[in-house]
Amino acid sequence: MKPVVLAAVLAAALAGCVTSGGSPGGSFCETARPQRPSRSEIQAMTPARQREVLAHNEFGAKACGWRP
Repeated sequence: MKPVVLAAVLAAALAGCVTSGGSPGGSFCETARPQRPSRSEIQAMTPARQREVLAHNEFGAKACGWRP
């Protein structure tokens, strides 16, 4: 995966979860969950969407300790 694409996907994922001082929402690890599409959903996804799901799940594994 190209570093620019990965950085853009991660930035977009994190931007939606940024909070300030006690406001509702929580951190990425408190609000995000692994994306686990079915085989048929994966087959219907574009390659770009497949990369987005992979980047999201890889980030969650590193930052939040998600397991497959």
